[in-house]
Amino acid sequence: MGVPKVFENLRGRIGSIDFADSPVVGILTFEAAAAMARLVSLHRSLAEGQFLHLRQSMRSQGVAYLTSKDQSFLLRLACAESLAELDKAATSVARLCPKCRDPILRRFDRFYDDVKAGALRLGRVAEVDRLGLGSTEKDVEKRLKNMEKWVAAASKLYEEMEELGGLEAAEQRVEQQKRHSGPIPKQQQQPGVSTVPSEVVSAQRHRVRRLKEESLWSKRVDKIVELMVRAVITVFARLCFVFGPYVLGFPPAPPERHYSRFPLLPGGLDLFTKRSSGPIHRPSAAKEVPIVSNSAPIVMRKDTSQKWFDEMRNLLEAGPSTVGGSGLALRYANIIELAEKLGKSMSEDGEEAAAAEREELYEMLPSGMRTAVRAKLRECWRREGGTRDATMAEGWREAVGRILAWLSQVARDTLRWQEEHYMEQRFYTRPRALLLQTLHFADQEKTEAAIVEVLVGLSCAHWYQEQAQVE
Repeated sequence: MGVPKVFENLRGRIGSIDFADSPVVGILTFEAAAAMARLVSLHRSLAEGQFLHLRQSMRSQGVAYLTSKDQSFLLRLACAESLAELDKAATSVARLCPKCRDPILRRFDRFYDDVKAGALRLGRVAEVDRLGLGSTEKDVEKRLKNMEKWVAAASKLYEEMEELGGLEAAEQRVEQQKRHSGPIPKQQQQPGVSTVPSEVVSAQRHRVRRLKEESLWSKRVDKIVELMVRAVITVFARLCFVFGPYVLGFPPAPPERHYSRFPLLPGGLDLFTKRSSGPIHRPSAAKEVPIVSNSAPIVMRKDTSQKWFDEMRNLLEAGPSTVGGSGLALRYANIIELAEKLGKSMSEDGEEAAAAEREELYEMLPSGMRTAVRAKLRECWRREGGTRDATMAEGWREAVGRILAWLSQVARDTLRWQEEHYMEQRFYTRPRALLLQTLHFADQEKTEAAIVEVLVGLSCAHWYQEQAQVE
């Protein structure tokens, strides 16, 4: 049977399916919305401005000194994390697929593996255009807006269901109290047991019911899964386009003969070659932007492809000599943030507030770092011989400021990354921080030395400031 015949039969079988009785998303609304949020965030992070911002972060002093100056290595880290995020979203989509009536959607996990391998199997390319390829920029943006709308609705529904759960729990406590002791006058009610007016609970139930009707909760699974499958394929194609020229082994954008009207990034490769510098070789700009099409850019054996993706996944595991490998990234980020705050409070706040912050900072330090700070301070006192020059305080503050200028940015990105990956932020649709911008891959010895320098500088600045005030 020829390829056209296979496509024709597939289209015939799909066209004969009635999707009217497809189940609704229901309780899986929040998992679907979290996957949508991750896809929208990934898509936004591959925009021109975000990529240029990433390149600037890769060349920043903090990343270059603590993590690496190798731009190719940093791009591999960025690529690996983006792929890992896309895999998480695809896994969530795959969990919804068995509920679909569409046979292509039910086989999405295998379809996604084929796309990653650079080759689409016969019978799974018949509806590839329907899954998002060949779309215009306007169509893609419309899908993104729809997903953002569904994510916002799911977030609101989650909040209202939490509120309803609290009201119903309070109502049940009151009912239990009545059953055991009968009606109790208001002035004799036990502490912590408040009466919930029935109209309040009823109004909240109505609000939740209305939000369910307006959100993913009441939508057909096939419709929502198809929307997310389109997004998964689109994001993977954009990743190929952005990282393909720089990351060895990653499927590049398709050759010119596969160009279509679907703009992965308006303006083509020129977006990533203009206004940028660095040691990385860049290909010449293309007039049009390619897509992953029926004829894939490269065809890899499945085992070869899987090995490459496993290597990329292992790249995200921080080594034992890094801050992330020691499990100290968040702790050190908090220490740096508090040290920066302490440096500002020395001149802005009173002595009492500064003393409390110094005590808090000291309690956060690991024992090894406390020892290093004390040893460094003793060395400073011996070298400076108890000099009481008032200008020394300002000199130490300037030295601390120069270090914090680059160290605090890495700490802020670490805290941002942690915040964005909390459960409470699973509906976050804006571009997220990447691990390479944080302390995760930072050299532990260099990071600790920089923190010690900051703490010693703050201590010396404080001591000289006090001496100047006494005199």
